Order: sequence, then structure tokens, then C-alpha cells
Amino acid sequence: MRTYAPKKDNIEKAWWLVNAEGKILGRLATEVAILLRGKDKVQFAPHVDTGDFVVIINAEKVAVTGRKMGQKKYFTHSLYPGGIKEETLEQLLDRKPEEVIRRAVWGMIPKTKLGRAVFKKLKVYRGSRHPHEAQNPTPREF
Repeated sequence: MRTYAPKKDNIEKAWWLVNAEGKILGRLATEVAILLRGKDKVQFAPHVDTGDFVVIINAEKVAVTGRKMGQKKYFTHSLYPGGIKEETLEQLLDRKPEEVIRRAVWGMIPKTKLGRAVFKKLKVYRGSRHPHEAQNPTPREF
């Protein structure tokens, strides 16, 4: 019995269009991470990029449950002493809603070279317009 390893030439990459309006952030992020890695495909292999491209629109209309809007905090550090900054989910959604979804998906992808390559296939946009019409993305509902 031999182990199957998919070849790059045999992998078909699709483009998916996901509308984040009204979707719960964590559940959306898990489904998107599965699509990006290709875990929904038969020829999935953990060491090969078999995933698809994902375009997310309406990032500012994503939903969260409970009291996360005011309690969930995002931290950044400037690498200088005392350079830590924090902001709540509500503040980050107002300022940069694309970053909220990116961070949620990044937490569900392996932190390796392959994970960084997979993450580059994620495209997130604030409104309903996106520059990927030429790729003809297929709408995907979760």
C-alpha cells in the first residue's frame, strides 16, 4: 500500500464568494479555514496546498455572540518598552473590519510556511464590492 500525495498539476483551485452579513465570526472563520486548506477535498494532504481562494464581502456586518463586542480585546506591540496597545472588538470593527476576520481565520491555520501561503488566498473586503469579478467566484453559503 502506497501513500497518496497529490501533485500540484492535479489540484484544481476554485474561487468562493462568502457573504459575512449576519454570520457568527467564529463559525465563519472555521468554514473559511477549511476551504483555504482544502480539507473539504478528497485529495487533501497536510503537506500540500490543496485549498481554494476565498473572497469575503460585507466584513463590517459580521455578528458575534454574548458580550464579546466590549470584552474581546486585540493587542499589538511596537517592540518598544511600554509599546503595548489594546482595542476592543467594537473599536476594531469600526476602524478596520477586514482585520477582525483575518485574525479569526489566522488563528485556525497552522503557523508554518504552508500556512502563510494558504492565508494569502484569503481576500476580505468591507463592502459588497470586490476586484475579483474576473475570477468568477461561486457564492458559498454555510
